[in-house]
Amino acid sequence: MFARVKVVAGAKKERVEVVGQDTLHIEVREPKKENRANTRVRELVARHYKVELARVRIVSGHHTSSKRISILDNTKI
Repeated sequence: MFARVKVVAGAKKERVEVVGQDTLHIEVREPKKENRANTRVRELVARHYKVELARVRIVSGHHTSSKRISILDNTKI
């Protein structure tokens, strides 16, 4: 499964908002530096979809605020 994510880094509060069927708007406290915001986005996406962190991968948008994320559900190996 794929999800489109719009990320705001350096926000005052963290939040995950469902915008569409496979679209999320995520605000994280971490800065963009040293890949910290991307790491936190992966953690929040894993928690939202109730999967392990290892099953969440950023496919595109590593350096932008719009990302495409691959999520493998727990039934697939």
